[in-house]
Amino acid sequence: MYAKLVYDGYMRRHELTERQWERLSPLLPPVKPVTGRPHEDHRRVLNGLLWRMKTGAPWRDIPTRYGPWPTLYSRFRRWQRAGIWARLLAALQAEADAAGSLDWDLHFVDGTVVRAHQHAAGAKKGAVIKRSAPAGAALARRFTSAATATASPSPSF
Repeated sequence: MYAKLVYDGYMRRHELTERQWERLSPLLPPVKPVTGRPHEDHRRVLNGLLWRMKTGAPWRDIPTRYGPWPTLYSRFRRWQRAGIWARLLAALQAEADAAGSLDWDLHFVDGTVVRAHQHAAGAKKGAVIKRSAPAGAALARRFTSAATATASPSPSF
């Protein structure tokens, strides 16, 4: 199966190198599960997932050389629910930390240093936003005549 991934003697873009695959393969679940039929080749699926994540393409646009897109999607979701992605990250971080190649000051990012987008203020979608009285009064004064603004209540948005 691996020979299908090599194109004219070189690896395709967005695919795992031999060194990367050697580090990841022991951390993955067994190819032959205890029950049921064997999984699709993990390397081919991972290469398809890498292609999808790096390109941002829809699932249905994954090239067929990586297998059927529903297979890749279901593997991604199952591994996500099972915590395999988190375990992979933790294992690779521990390995890099033990080797001394991970600088936590440089690679550690938490919510205190990441600025959120202005529209990510935490309001639920579709929620009714009630303006305070001063804001409503200011809007009423800006968009109506002075006589109407004093007689009408502040608008509710």
